[in-house]
Formats: sequence, C-alpha cells, structure tokens
Amino acid sequence: MSTKKSKIKSIVTVNAYAKRFYTLKDQKLKPLKKLTYNSSNFVTSYLSNKDMITTTIDISRSIPLEDIQDIIEIKAYEELGLDQANEYVIKFYEGEGIGDVRKFNVFVVEPEVLEETFEEIKEETKYIDLLVPAPLLYQPIYSRGVLAKEGTHCFIYFTMKDAFITFYKNGEYLYSKSIDYSMEFIYDKYCELTGDKVNEEEFFKILESEGLKTIHADYQQNLMKLFGEIFITINDIIIYAKRAYDLPTIDQMFIGSTKGPIIGLDEYSENYLGLQSSELNFNFELQGEEWYTDQLQYLMVLTAQEYIEDNDSTVNLTPFERAPEFYKRASGQFIITTLVAIMLGISYPLYFLVGSYMNDAANFVLAKTDAGLKEESTKYKKILGDKKKEINGLDQKIGELSKVYHAKETTLTSIYDKKVHYNLKSELFHNFANEIKKFDVSVSEISSNDDTFVISLLSKDEKKITALIKYISEQHFDKI
Repeated sequence: MSTKKSKIKSIVTVNAYAKRFYTLKDQKLKPLKKLTYNSSNFVTSYLSNKDMITTTIDISRSIPLEDIQDIIEIKAYEELGLDQANEYVIKFYEGEGIGDVRKFNVFVVEPEVLEETFEEIKEETKYIDLLVPAPLLYQPIYSRGVLAKEGTHCFIYFTMKDAFITFYKNGEYLYSKSIDYSMEFIYDKYCELTGDKVNEEEFFKILESEGLKTIHADYQQNLMKLFGEIFITINDIIIYAKRAYDLPTIDQMFIGSTKGPIIGLDEYSENYLGLQSSELNFNFELQGEEWYTDQLQYLMVLTAQEYIEDNDSTVNLTPFERAPEFYKRASGQFIITTLVAIMLGISYPLYFLVGSYMNDAANFVLAKTDAGLKEESTKYKKILGDKKKEINGLDQKIGELSKVYHAKETTLTSIYDKKVHYNLKSELFHNFANEIKKFDVSVSEISSNDDTFVISLLSKDEKKITALIKYISEQHFDKI
C-alpha cells in the first residue's frame, strides 16, 4: 500500500540480516539503536539474493496486458519447477525485449521466508513499505547519474549472510547469482584453513583495516588462498553470464562488502580475472556519521526516494503493508456506521426537541415585539387622523380661494383683451373709406349686427369692385 508523499517525514532503512537500522532526515543518514512505530516513517529493507529465485521469462507481445500476470506465474511454476501445492510471492518487471518477444525479470520467494526474515522487524515497525530484491538496489546508481549507463558492469558484494554477483547492461538489470562466500562463511572457512578458532572480532578488524595487504603473514597467506577459491567461483559465473546473455566483455567490476572496502581486493580481481576493477564505494551526496556505512543502506535510501516518486520504479516484495486508514478498514467502517446510526437515532428526537424550544423562544420574542408595534401603530394612526382632518380643512379653503382666483383671472383676461386686441370701429371705417376711394367705388348702404358689418358697394366698372375685394382680402382679411 503506497503512502502519501506529504505524510513522509523520514526514511528508515533496515538490514534485517545484520539488525542494522538507519534513518534519513535532511540528507543525513544516522544509525538507529532501535526501531519504533511511526506512521510518518517510510520503512524500506531488502531481501537477500540467496532467499529468492530469479529468472527471465519470455512472452509474446501478442499476449493481452491483463493476461501477463497469469502467464508469468504459470511459466514460473513450470520453468522453475515450483511446488504446485505451495503459494509463492511472484513479482516481475519488464526488461529489454527483442522483436516480438517481451522479456520479464521475475523474482520468486516463499512467503514463509519473508515471515521468518522480517517478522521481528514487522513487530517493531508494524509495516514495511518497500522490500526490494537486493540485485535491484543498484538501479539508482544509473538513474541518478552516479554511473554511466553505457557498457556492462558487474557488482560483487559481500554481506554477513550472503555474497552475490549482479550484472547490469546499459543501466538495466540482467542477471544475479549468490555464492557461498558470505562474510560469515569466509570467517568459518578461514578458521578451517588455519585449523584453529580465530578470534572473530580480530579477524574482521584486520580484514577491514589491512585487507589482502595485511602485514600478518599467516593472515595474508590464508586470505589469498581463500579469495583464490572465491574468484574461481566468480570467474565461472562471469563465463556463464557472458555466454548466456551474449556479452562480449565486462567493462567494469565493482567489489565491496558490508564491512567496507577490502584493501587489495580490486587489484587481486584485475590480476585474476583480467577485468578492470574498483571498489564499490560511491559518493551519493548523503552525509553519514560513521567512517564507513554499508553501501546497501545508501542504495536503499535512493531506491526508496525513487519509489516514493514512482511506485513502478522497482519491484516491491513486501507483504507487510501499512494498515489502511481507519475509515477504510472493515472494523473502522463498522464503528463509523454504528456511531452514525446512534447519532442519527439521537439526533432525530433531539432535532424536534430543540426545534420546539427554538419555536417557543421565537414566539416569545415575536409576541413581545408585536405588543410594542401595536402601541406604536395606534400612536401613528392618531397622528394620521389628525393630519387628515387638517388636510380636509385646507382643501376646503383652497377650493374657496380657487373660485376667487378664477373670477379675478377672468376679469383681468377680459380687460387685457379689450386693451390689447380691440380695434376701434371708427379707425376701421376710416381706413376702409380711404381704400374704397382709392379704387373709385361708392357705398350705397351700411348695416351692422353686433360686431358684423354689411356694406353694399357700387361702381360703374365691376372690375374695380373685384380689384377692391382682392386688395382687401390680401391686406385686411383677418380684420373683416
């Protein structure tokens, strides 16, 4: 089960075989004396190469994606001769295929092995977020650009419980194989060669500080003989890998151990194998507090960081996943459902009880408000009644004054019309007489009715009367 990146405060690396634990925080890798449960820790460990089976399975590209898991599991059982009655943890990831063939690197482990190896760790941390096959720990060396991807590289690493050889080609995992020569086995074998029980602490102290170039003649002679046997085995594995995977050469050997670089071992490798060799001791730009920290601890940190960013970056063998969040668990969902049902059962009558009290309180407030409003309403109604009476009295006075005003207005208008618009009849007769005379026309009779005058005209020539009428029409039509 993946965990959200925002919840992770530190990364805890676990070597379950040597019981060595480290924590990374602020780019500082510090040893831990004891493991504890903390949900903000991202816990990672590795499974030794000797505790699992590795193989490569080829599948046609025509196989649908949804069937790949089943096909690989079936082939793993068939090709590796697994017991059909047992259940195995089978994980895989796709390598570089050829043409219509897809190649998958498969890792198989028995669940009992995981339980036995990591049971104590699980009891302390409650979960292991990432459990990586040991050979895949070298992937970050390439993805971080610590080592160029070009070429074929061979990594040899000696731990206390295992020693394994891993091949990478162009930055991709190719093949891995365990050999019997773990650090514990080397110590036992050394004691066998000397025929005496050598002090273990002293043996590893000399191996760490002086290696194959020790000044102790007995140690050097026996170590050289012992590592001669080791490199015979290593050489056989290299020959097999080159033939099985069509490798023309091994470009670089890297040799390391959980105890630190073994002085002179890289030179011994070059002389014996004829391959360019160097110490497996990379600079990962992580600060440590010890003179030497197991390289697998650093590699677990880098692998965990990449896995947090992308869950598909490596193979995860862990069966010890985090417990789901409370609300996602069956028990949590049951408890939540029960509590919700109880709350609903209580809230239903409580809702009506509270509602009733709230209604009573609201009614009390409204009744009190209503009494005050009624008193204020009565007050304003009386004021409005008085004002209405006052308005009626004023309307009556305005009516009387309007009549007086209209009478005076009519009189003044009449006087104004008489003075401005009234034409004197004498003046009108005078002007009219002059115009009749001008056209040589005589008046035979004049009669009037109110303001209307009727004039009878005489002339020897009718055209003169016609000309007079036309003239009057043009000049004084509005005055007739």
